[in-house]
This record gives sequence, C-alpha cells and structure tokens, in this order.
Amino acid sequence: MSPIVQRLRHDNESVYKIFLIVFGVFYWLILIGIFLGALATHKTAIVVDFFLYGIGIPVFFLISAALYRARAFGNMLLLGPAQCPALYQAVVEGAEKLSLPTPQVFLYNSNGVMNAFARRLLGGRYVFLTSALVEVQDDAQVRFVIGHELGHHAAGHLDPVKNIIMLPGHFVPFLGKAYSRTREYTCDSIGAFLCGDTTAAQTSLQMLGCGCRRLNATLNCEAFVAQEQLVPPIAGFISEIFRTHPRLTRRVLALRDGQRVD
Repeated sequence: MSPIVQRLRHDNESVYKIFLIVFGVFYWLILIGIFLGALATHKTAIVVDFFLYGIGIPVFFLISAALYRARAFGNMLLLGPAQCPALYQAVVEGAEKLSLPTPQVFLYNSNGVMNAFARRLLGGRYVFLTSALVEVQDDAQVRFVIGHELGHHAAGHLDPVKNIIMLPGHFVPFLGKAYSRTREYTCDSIGAFLCGDTTAAQTSLQMLGCGCRRLNATLNCEAFVAQEQLVPPIAGFISEIFRTHPRLTRRVLALRDGQRVD
C-alpha cells in the first residue's frame, strides 16, 4: 500500500475496521457451524437454503456488475489519451502518486447533479465523474474530487474479499456507518494531497453542498466552517450516526485543521 495512504488514513478507520472484521468473522463462523450441523444431521431444507443463498446472491451481484459495466461502456464517455486527454491525465498522475493502476474513468450526463464515485466491477477499478462536476472550471477542485475517488481504490475500501468478511459486522448498530465516515475523511485527505491546494479542496466540498457553479469563485471557507457552531449538538449527533458521510461542515473543518499538503 502507498505510504501516502498510510500517512493520510484517518486514525479511527483502522479501529472500526478491526471491529467489523472481528464481528464479521464471528458471524461467518456461526453460519458455517449452522451449515455443518445441518449437513451432519441431514437437515436437507437448511442445506438447500444455504446453497441457494450461497449461489444466488453472488450470481445476482455478478450479473448486476456486468449490466452496469455494459451500460457504462455503451452510454458514458470513457476517458483516455484520445478522449478528454487533459482530464484523463489528471487521473493518471494521481494514480501514479498512489502507486495504483490507472482505473477506467467515465464521464456521464448527470442532469445537473454534481457527484463522483468509485466502484469495483468484476475485478476492475472504475471512477465515475458527472458532467456537472467537471463544468466547475477549477482544475484544482476537479483534481481533489478525482483524488478522493482514487483514494477509495488505493486505501482498499472497495476490496471485495475484505468487504464480504466485514459484511455481517454492518448489522452491529452504527458501526458500519462510523467506519464509512472515517473512510470519507481518509479520502478527503488523499484528495487534498493530490490536488496540492487545501483551499481548493475545501471549496470543492462546499461546491458539492451548494451546487452552484456561478458562485464557486466566491465561496468562503471560514464562513462555511462557522456554520458548524450552529448545528444543534444533540440533533447533529443523532443525524450523523445514521449517515455514511460526515456533514460537509465537519469535512471542511477536518481539511482546514488537519490536512498536510506536501
């Protein structure tokens, strides 16, 4: 794993990951025990159910991944040296800094929604960018978002084997959500490092919040961070523990106070 990722990983991410792995292994061992017990006592109905779920669920996800990939190649713009080369080069450079094979990157029409996400599909690494995001016309902000999504790949957040092991642990109340939020902090730090501009990283998150390209150049980080003081403590805590992403004011505050840009 890249030393950059190790250095920028959020402190609590590894802690939550260990808990998820422990609970996950515990639950998987229980399921294996139930299956072996049913097999030994010739409880055919239980054994058949295990086989149906054990085969049906993976097949469902494989088919879903294949269909999504087909949709991407058939309807979205695949970036490369001959297709939006400047934008593609930003991905290549970011991946090289993270010692990561360059993912396949798609640009698609989001009908005005600013977003980006990373996925693993049938073993391949992919990054998806929306057209509204790229239209912000601020290269540093776009590099931050690209870096954030590359961070998910480089930090192992999308590793299918690890995620299967940890899957049962997500049934523990709030644990999976807490782990997800720390992953977002990790990737924000990676994105800020790769874009080389902490201010651009902070305004990029604000831009995602307001969705207004016209006001992008006038966004004020300090004014936005000050809004965090207006969040009711109890209501803010309750709403956050149910979310996979920290609220944007906290993400900007984390970048302002803790991000190192070398």
